[in-house]
Amino acid sequence: MSQRQVRLDKLKRLRDADVPAYPDRFEKTHSLSEAMRLDVGASDIALAGRMTSRRVMGKMTFAHLVDISGKLQLSVQQDRVGKEMYKHLVKRFDLGDFVGVTGSMIRTRTGELTLRADTVVFLGKTLRPMPEKWHGMKDQELRYRRRYLDLLVNEKTREVFKLRTKLIRTIRDYLDAHAFVEVETPVLQNKASGALARPFKAHHNALDIDVCLRIAPETYLKRLIVGGFDRVYEFARCFRNEGMDASHLQDFTMLEYYVAYWNYEDNMRFTQQLFQHFLQEVLGTDKLSFRGHDLDFSGDWPRVTFDELIRRDCGIELTEFPTAEALLTEIRRQDIHLEHKEPEKLGRGNLIDALYKKMCRPKLIQPTFLTAHPTDISPLARKNDANPEITDRFQLVVAGWEVVNAYSELVDPIDQRARMETQAQAKESGDEEALDVDEDYLLAMEYGMPPMSGWGMGIDRLVALLLDLENLRDTVLFPLMRPWDKDQLAALADEK
Repeated sequence: MSQRQVRLDKLKRLRDADVPAYPDRFEKTHSLSEAMRLDVGASDIALAGRMTSRRVMGKMTFAHLVDISGKLQLSVQQDRVGKEMYKHLVKRFDLGDFVGVTGSMIRTRTGELTLRADTVVFLGKTLRPMPEKWHGMKDQELRYRRRYLDLLVNEKTREVFKLRTKLIRTIRDYLDAHAFVEVETPVLQNKASGALARPFKAHHNALDIDVCLRIAPETYLKRLIVGGFDRVYEFARCFRNEGMDASHLQDFTMLEYYVAYWNYEDNMRFTQQLFQHFLQEVLGTDKLSFRGHDLDFSGDWPRVTFDELIRRDCGIELTEFPTAEALLTEIRRQDIHLEHKEPEKLGRGNLIDALYKKMCRPKLIQPTFLTAHPTDISPLARKNDANPEITDRFQLVVAGWEVVNAYSELVDPIDQRARMETQAQAKESGDEEALDVDEDYLLAMEYGMPPMSGWGMGIDRLVALLLDLENLRDTVLFPLMRPWDKDQLAALADEK
């Protein structure tokens, strides 16, 4: 007989004894972690959680309850809770079942703080056994697919998502304290804009139009600057129909903000202050270890230009190769193999970006501001006044990861139209990541934009960086997985 069937039989016996199998509520006085801070002798305590262990000693049983906050021992005596309920606890409760208990705090002979039960209430039957008797889930794919079990049995997983919540709250509080306003912008959009990426496409039946899931909230946040907001931000779910690896997901959380009257240098200073603030608040340190590297976020971070990196790591002077064809010829002459299936279809901007990602980015370990990106690679960034071939842009790169992307925004609608048209031509030539011309956004720009600087950061990547996690899926509660086939589903249904 399967364990599931055994538990179903116990459920029937409980119901036959008029014990509510799935009651509608139980009023707690404390979480388990709060109870652990109570003094011995505290009474009228009501706690609830999953029963994760049980040690029967005749007419006394010791057990443990677990909730998201912690774990606490129970002491249950037959003469205090009643013979019938004690029998249910011993014979018909299973590990993993939900239990409510009222009583008072004591300390056992071994010194463990314990709730001595006066009443026990059954709160819910679990029909499947907990994995590996609460010793943890080791199969990585199974942890992603059944995150609910991963959270139950792996304390490290719970700590990851507690930290993620604290991090977002800390950043939000810091932005709010600096006069930013949190907003929401559309997820379904008519045009893929705000970044160079391939979108997910869908059809809106009610309007009978094709739409895409946003690749970034950028152009809508800028519309709000046109509308009079000075400082706006959004924690935005974004979607990019691109490759998946340990440092990239197709759906991810992006924080973006925009500030009127700032330039990119103002933004670099604020970025450093923001990071140093949340590192201290969340981790209590500005020094991290990531993939064997000791990272130091204290002090002022170094700055390096895009040209300097390409020249240093590739020996290529970008100004000498004004077209994509010429640059690709030089890349191939140097026997540099880009991580792109069809580099000949890339426009010059994306070709430069691919070269940087292959040859330069992995060598940037300590927090570094990368500046002066070529205009070709920055269709929404402001041109530098002294050199229109580059933009007033920066990226924060740490341990080979692009953590922040920011720039002085392009607010000239004439220049913006010309760049979008260049992008559209690249798209017609086969560059699927290039932008379309967004007429609605251009119309908004023509109503006037103040000088401004914008900023974007992937939250999933930041969490992985702070906790030295190998895969961004470890930072997402329910990462998208390929569905199980019929045989796998059938095996699951028959799982013992």
